Amino acid sequence: MSNQVKGVIAGAKGKAVSVETIVVPNPGPGEALIKVQACGVCHTDLHYREGAITDEFPFLLGHEAAGIVEQVGDGVTNVEPGDFVIIAWRAPCGNCRSCLRGRPWYCFDSGNASQPMTLADGSPLSPALGIGAFAELTLVHAGQAVKVNPEASAAAAGLVGCGVMAGLGAAVNTGGVSRGDSVAVFGCGGVGDAAIAGARLAGAHTIIGVDIDERKLEWAKEFGATHTINATQADAVEAIRELTGGNGVDVAIEAVGNPVTYEQAFYARDHAGVVVMVGVPDPQMRIELPMIEIFGRGGALKSSWYGDCLPTRDFPMFIDLYMQGRLDLDRFVSETIALDDVEEAFHKMERGEVLRSVVML
Repeated sequence: MSNQVKGVIAGAKGKAVSVETIVVPNPGPGEALIKVQACGVCHTDLHYREGAITDEFPFLLGHEAAGIVEQVGDGVTNVEPGDFVIIAWRAPCGNCRSCLRGRPWYCFDSGNASQPMTLADGSPLSPALGIGAFAELTLVHAGQAVKVNPEASAAAAGLVGCGVMAGLGAAVNTGGVSRGDSVAVFGCGGVGDAAIAGARLAGAHTIIGVDIDERKLEWAKEFGATHTINATQADAVEAIRELTGGNGVDVAIEAVGNPVTYEQAFYARDHAGVVVMVGVPDPQMRIELPMIEIFGRGGALKSSWYGDCLPTRDFPMFIDLYMQGRLDLDRFVSETIALDDVEEAFHKMERGEVLRSVVML
């Protein structure tokens, strides 16, 4: 059995997306069929459309999603029909060398659905991050479906599935921000603002947002930045040192994925401080740093994969914080849109007009 529904397709590199009829199978063993309620428009979807991740067109876009479990396949015990879930793009296998070492957030064999979703003519689709949630239904590995409080807004909850988790996790999990720390976040879009919110939750004393867009700096203040720096008007590194007694910050988070901002983050940290890169760079980008500076400053240079999260642990926790009024996920939602509006949402995102456009289904 299968289901014919509408989905957003990137058919060729750099071309505008289109809404097409797609075929979604009913779940087989270990799979779950999800009725998508909301899905955020993320930069990663644009990267897929531009061919910057793989060239396995056509893509079924969308991955930052929440919805209701429609059906489950044989052997599925973690969710059942009717559950409200956030879809994760990591489903730790439990058996690889990383999982067996107690580091499932680095799983090397994360699960995805076995059956392909297709176009109406049978052409197989490549679902973005193994999800493909710009669609009325999507098929995923059951381990990707994480049950959370059903009273949460779907528009807000879906964002935890990618951008919010990436930023919050970069601060809390990867960076280890703790009470009294000083933090600088380079890039105050959705992921950067989530890192600011995470630093605030963790009890950071000084939180500095750095960007070149005044609108984004205002957003940063709303999420908890105690100071902001417009890098077109001041030397970001010097300004951060002035705000931290000449020392630099305990944790510098780079949420752009650019050599210039990474170098700023590197020099803006205190001795024995931590640099976390959560921004996704272009594969061609390079950076050059003096080795004596890497050695002499100590501390750590880290990259954050998906906020180093364990979805089954982190998603319910962040939704509970949201329901308690301690994490304002609604503030990330700039607008709600239909499937037909995804292409225009990409342009708004490129112009820096929105934190997140969210497709409602």
